Amino acid sequence: MKPINIYALTRLNDPELTSKVERQMSGRGRNIRIREWETEGLRLFSERLQPVCSDACSLTFYYSYTMQKLGKEFDLIRIADDQIVNIELKSGNVSNEAIRTQLIQNRYYLSTLGKPVYFYTYISGQDRLVRLSNSGRLVDATFGELGVLLDNQHEIYTADIEELFKEDKYLISPITDPGKFLRQEYFLTFQQRDIKKQIMKNISDGHYLQGFTGLPGTGKTILLYDMAMTMSRRNPVCLFHFGSYRGELQQLNERLKRIDFYNCNNNTVPDVIKDYAAIFIDEAHCMGEKTFESICEYGRKWEAPIIISYDDALCVSEKERLRMGAVVFEKRDDFKGFKLTNKIRMNNELSTFLRTFLSASKMYKMEYPNVSVTYAADINEAMNLVRFYEKEGYMFIWDRNLSTDISSMESFPGEALTRIESSSVTGKEFDKVLMLLDDSFYYDEERFLRNTESENRDVTSRIMNLFHGLSRAKKKIALVIMGNMKLMKQVYHILQK
Repeated sequence: MKPINIYALTRLNDPELTSKVERQMSGRGRNIRIREWETEGLRLFSERLQPVCSDACSLTFYYSYTMQKLGKEFDLIRIADDQIVNIELKSGNVSNEAIRTQLIQNRYYLSTLGKPVYFYTYISGQDRLVRLSNSGRLVDATFGELGVLLDNQHEIYTADIEELFKEDKYLISPITDPGKFLRQEYFLTFQQRDIKKQIMKNISDGHYLQGFTGLPGTGKTILLYDMAMTMSRRNPVCLFHFGSYRGELQQLNERLKRIDFYNCNNNTVPDVIKDYAAIFIDEAHCMGEKTFESICEYGRKWEAPIIISYDDALCVSEKERLRMGAVVFEKRDDFKGFKLTNKIRMNNELSTFLRTFLSASKMYKMEYPNVSVTYAADINEAMNLVRFYEKEGYMFIWDRNLSTDISSMESFPGEALTRIESSSVTGKEFDKVLMLLDDSFYYDEERFLRNTESENRDVTSRIMNLFHGLSRAKKKIALVIMGNMKLMKQVYHILQK
């Protein structure tokens, strides 16, 4: 998306035509809806700049830029080599506190560019200009000072604004970024905020068993921890965690006294001797029925609401899902569930490939330039390919249930191989992920990816390990298929349909 000349845009009175012209100017991929009052407000703003700017008719701004995954929108942004100017447009009937809150949020997002930023709001219905002071107060401003500021901007950035704003700068995990979480250096997406609002209202109405799900990367953990922080402001709360976070949880437990963390090793709930105002359960798909009943007993004893976060694995077969703990609480009549659908960490290409790879019944006409699939006849060839990918910066996530044990294999001479076991990846993320598939993987009659070893042995589902491992990727995925030519051909049918 490129900046546009707002003077040229506001010469039109037809909102539909204005939208078409804006699309052509900005190079965005679709028309945006521009209401009549928005056009009028932008026109008035442009006219107020003409007496105070040396070349007001040539000023360009990024207009109505939205960070799609976060749902964050900016009305006008002008970026120079030494400073940034952000202006929000309002028609009227908006409180000073609402304006201040928006500008403070804008300050957080724009501060990542590492330049001084000036924040203004123009209320066209009042012909009023205000700015955010360095101390965070809202003060009246003049167009004269804004004009000087704009005139002093040089070397204006005109390339694609998406290159400057990568959403992962604003997305944190309370597990891997406890400092940022405790300093509240994060924002929830619109969808996360909406689910939080509904859950809190339901608690007020006496609905005590609730939860939310979503694919890995949709922001479940940060939402759960944010709600725990909110509810702990009045009374202590507890959080039961299933998974592999013992060290990281200990760090949070030491620094955050309002929330007590309980690590549920081996699917068991530790004895709890104090009462809590609310119970939170993270990675709840890992727990069994007896474990869940133990936690519910605490809830009944303390009269405390229970909020659950768990993975959505609808892209795996029903037989695989029955191995997950989600069925334990989803089947209850008193459970009220919500679903996060906005993929924050994983981009659309990788997310679509993962869904199609695990459930090939649906095919998409997509290109997958960031997915690499290679073939190895045996373990030696496979490890040679693993070495290649690791040198390319891929994290090798290996499954301890692999029929050929690679954990004890010697590293290549002079190489420090990068690898992690699949049970330890929960909550972590990597730019590039590599995984190995052997001849025990196949597609069943419904075209779901299955695994013979998971069916014949009492082991953790290798499909779920694959699902969780690949979903850790942010930018690239690589698969090495070992001794399974049939699967290799089927995967390439997905890649090059």
